[in-house]
Amino acid sequence: MFEVIQISAFKDNYIWLLRMGGAATVVDPGDARPVLDVLDGKGWSLDTILITHHHADHQGGVADLLSRFPATVLGPASESIHGIGVPLRGGETVSVAALDTRFQVIAVPGHTLGHVAYYGAGCLFCGDTLFGAGCGRLFEGTAAQMADSLARLAALPDDTAVYCAHEYTEANLRFALAVEPGNAAVRQRAEQVSERRAKGLATIPSTIAIEKMSNPFLRCREPEVVATVRRREPAAKDEEAVFAALRGWKDSF
Repeated sequence: MFEVIQISAFKDNYIWLLRMGGAATVVDPGDARPVLDVLDGKGWSLDTILITHHHADHQGGVADLLSRFPATVLGPASESIHGIGVPLRGGETVSVAALDTRFQVIAVPGHTLGHVAYYGAGCLFCGDTLFGAGCGRLFEGTAAQMADSLARLAALPDDTAVYCAHEYTEANLRFALAVEPGNAAVRQRAEQVSERRAKGLATIPSTIAIEKMSNPFLRCREPEVVATVRRREPAAKDEEAVFAALRGWKDSF
């Protein structure tokens, strides 16, 4: 099994470095410098780059990394991303030999239209689709697309470790408490996350089980969530409309 190393970048991004022996894979390197600092400090080489979507804070460091290492770049076929050697659309299974691991590529449109996630060895690298207690904004896709993408991820095994790309959990839980104040799992998670953030610690990874218990965007059938949303949006009659109203509310929360 590979080791997962968290690398902080920008204000709240996480770049994930996966390492087995002296070979590394990185997920969404928006900035090359912190990645190179780790690689150079440990004497590791970069074998593979996995990209979830085209936003600059997820792929901005690719060119500089490729100037140092002959790495293979995998990413969405339909998005403009530097250096892609293996274009993906979802549904593929890709082998990363340096990690002795095969990843399922899952199409998760919503945040962007070509967004993909990688699932393998019990780990999910989901970019900006599923966050700790939240989900990504709808910059390109529709609410229906995002709801379907989240359902696809929620169907993964409960013990799947969720490695998203931003430290948004504390703010997302404040919203979750407004949506579902009667949910004890949300309250407990909010307390735990607050303690971790006060110590400067990360709240990621979580698990699919944790997200299903406390992430309002995965709970659009729950009676309290539905009731809260309908008090704001009486026209939200079905699950898709509840999700759309919830996402719109979060945008201005």
